[in-house]
Amino acid sequence: MNRKNSILMVVLFLFIGAVLFVGLSGKGGGIFRKNVQAPSEQAAAPSEHLGHGGVPVPPQTADSSLGGTESGAAFPEEAQTVEIPEAGQRFIGVKTTAVAVKPLHRTIRTVGRVEYDERRIATVNTKIEGWIENLRVDYTGRYVKKGEVLAEIYSPELVAGQQEYLNILKWSRQGAAPAGAEEASAMNRMLAQDAEAMRQAARQRLRFFDISEAQIRKIEESGSPLRTLAIFSPVSGYVVQKLAVQGMKVQPGEKLYDLVDTSTVWVVSDIYEHELALVRTGQKSEITLDSLPGKVFVAAIEYVSPLLAGETRTAKIRFSLDNQGGDLKPQMFAKVALKLDLGSRLVVPEDALINTGARQLVYVDKGDGYFEPREVGVGVKAEGMAEILSGVQAGEKVASAATFLIDSEARLKGVVK
Repeated sequence: MNRKNSILMVVLFLFIGAVLFVGLSGKGGGIFRKNVQAPSEQAAAPSEHLGHGGVPVPPQTADSSLGGTESGAAFPEEAQTVEIPEAGQRFIGVKTTAVAVKPLHRTIRTVGRVEYDERRIATVNTKIEGWIENLRVDYTGRYVKKGEVLAEIYSPELVAGQQEYLNILKWSRQGAAPAGAEEASAMNRMLAQDAEAMRQAARQRLRFFDISEAQIRKIEESGSPLRTLAIFSPVSGYVVQKLAVQGMKVQPGEKLYDLVDTSTVWVVSDIYEHELALVRTGQKSEITLDSLPGKVFVAAIEYVSPLLAGETRTAKIRFSLDNQGGDLKPQMFAKVALKLDLGSRLVVPEDALINTGARQLVYVDKGDGYFEPREVGVGVKAEGMAEILSGVQAGEKVASAATFLIDSEARLKGVVK
């Protein structure tokens, strides 16, 4: 009896399960569902295909297929934007700044070095062969005045030239003395003219030996040649090189001294290649030295080198400074601040720029929490501002804070590739 009841119960459960399975399957309520259309519905249903990301793309109708090109031309695609609600903007600290035309200034800071003014360097040499008998200036660094005797040279050639001049001078004076006002013959006048010409030639030869007019007059008055020739300083300044030695023999053109006048000095600075386009002669700069605290020299650029140093990628610029007091010593280091007026330019804050490596972007505030990424052309940068050459117009607002977070959101949403 129990066995028969058990069999009946099993059959009953199987029947109930079958009924439930058939009922649920007929209503589409199973776990794995498949939407099967009737043949008539399949024929009437328009064909669809899946686009990127599995999104169904509706088929084109007859009207859209005929006028598709014209519609695309009449309604251009709008620029993509990224939405950041106002609450989100406040949370991440978004700030916007209007694009505007403003005066732009830039300060280029570099270092310089004090050097000799090459226009005030003089070399002392002699044009005759001889021996130094008296060395007046005998050490490097000594200050000499213009016209001061540096050394005295004995030269047999010079003594012979002076003696020749004295002989011609004596002959010209004898020929010039007439025997009487009416007795001077044509021959005497010709001899006197020739003597004067020879005297002038001999005098000029002494001048070519660098004998001064005062020395020639002394020779004429004394009637005897000078044993030594005095070498005078051509400028007032310091001896920076001394090659003359007591008793040494010198040849024509041999250098004896190098003198430099330090009343004016140069400051030479380096300017990097990317800054050269902004630098012009005549621009003012402020020069300071650690050795002269509190003192500021204002000077204008007087020279910009046309050559670039390949090792440092820099070019030289030069200033001239007055140094009457002698405070500026050659080889001193200086700090140079070159202040440039770049005029009025269309600018945005530098923080508004996103550098992708290949281009520069700004995010333009379109209102209602929407920001449009836009590529811009960037010019010079100064005082935290960047010049905009193209891409935005004056009056538009761009994000100037939290731009990196806006850019990250735009990339996550595929607005910026």
